[in-house]
Amino acid sequence: MTERWVIHLPVTAPDLLRARILARTAARVLARLTVRVEPGGVTVSAEDQQGVRHWVFCDRPLPGNARCALPVDHLAPCAHRALRLPGR
Repeated sequence: MTERWVIHLPVTAPDLLRARILARTAARVLARLTVRVEPGGVTVSAEDQQGVRHWVFCDRPLPGNARCALPVDHLAPCAHRALRLPGR
């Protein structure tokens, strides 16, 4: 079995919403590299409560072994790819 290493990279944001946005953005950018990124496992936590983690992506199972790539609190139906906002 191949040994795997997990990177813990402390990055700060002023609040939970912006921490989740930054984490989603970082995960999506890193997913374009040749390293394996598991966005469904991305969490954020308060600096003084690192044991209390908040999920960033929904990660619900979808047909065909796919996972939902939308934010954890999305209102739209689950989707394999992030929704594009108009004008972006």
